[in-house]
Formats: sequence, C-alpha cells, structure tokens
Amino acid sequence: MARKKRNWFPGAKYHITCRGNRRAPLFEERIDRLKYLVFLEQARQAFPFRLHAYCLMTNHVHLSIETFDHPPGEIMKVINSNYARYFNDKYEYTGHVFQGRYSAELLDSMMYEIDVSKYIHLNPVKARMAVKPEDYAWSSYRAYFSYKKDPHAYPDYILSLFQKPAREAYQRYVHNSDPSAPPELRKHVPILSGKRIYLLTNLPE
Repeated sequence: MARKKRNWFPGAKYHITCRGNRRAPLFEERIDRLKYLVFLEQARQAFPFRLHAYCLMTNHVHLSIETFDHPPGEIMKVINSNYARYFNDKYEYTGHVFQGRYSAELLDSMMYEIDVSKYIHLNPVKARMAVKPEDYAWSSYRAYFSYKKDPHAYPDYILSLFQKPAREAYQRYVHNSDPSAPPELRKHVPILSGKRIYLLTNLPE
C-alpha cells in the first residue's frame, strides 16, 4: 500500500517525532547526541528550515520545525539516514535504527505551537530524567528561559507571543502545571495574539 502523502505547503510548521526501533536507544553517549545535531545542521544547509524547539531523549527525538521551500520528508531523510549510518557503523549494528517513518503533526494554530514547545521541553521531566526542564542539557529550553544562545534553536518567535518580560512569562507557562514548582511559577501567564490577550492558567499537559 502506498504511503499517505503528508500535508505540506511552504511555511508549514510541524511537531516531528522520531523513535528508536523497538524502543531501543538512539543515543548511547554524549558524542551521539552531538553527532545528531551535526547532521541536523547539515540538513538545514541543504534544505533550510527553522527549528523552534527540540529535545533529544534517550530513545526518541522531538523537533518543532518551520519549513520554507522544502517538505519535512526531505529534511528528515538527510538527518535520519546520516545518523543511522553513523550509529550502525559506530556500534557495528545492522538493520533499522529508527522505528518506521517519522511522525509529523501539522501545527495549525498559534496556541498549538506554544503548547507543543511546552510539551517538548517538559519531556525529560515527565520521563524522570530531570527534576526541572532547565536541568536537561539536550533541549532548547535554556535558550528560552535564559539569554544563553543555542546554535540550533530559534526561540524568538515563541517568546514574542508572551508579554514582557517574555522569558519569565514563558518559564511560568512551562511550570504552571507542575505542582512541585514554586507558586510564583504557577500564576496565570498572559500570551499575546494580535490585540487579544489570553490568560492561561492550569493548562492541561
């Protein structure tokens, strides 16, 4: 059966997920994650795109990307094929590294884009790999709550949707459903949409 063609148009944004085959690890050590990011940048050079958020877990990857002139399939083919070749060569494995085709959800609203960024940044906390999202080294979250640059991620767009000071507002937004977070991080968060302001409190995870 032929694969269903993905819905794509120039400027489309996606939440992309790639998983290890049979839930096996995609990354065995630090250098593996660094190599994945190298291949991501090679794909960006070949097929320009904007990476709004990312998280490299142990056996799966989350990417929030904005395409320009190329569909996500061309981008992910470069990343996944290069990484799979590297991974199999390094560990002397054979067979598939990734579990089937990558998943790509179209981000069709501003609120969905914002919520997906939160979901991506909280992944290590939900998996109990970190107590707080800022403790996890392999995501774009530090570029959102601090002024530390991330060479791979572009936080400016999502942050522009929050009232100033945007970084503090975004941090509250990410933490507002975490009962262990300090009370000041669980207050309502004003988000701008044109001339309208949404007050988000206790959002679902």
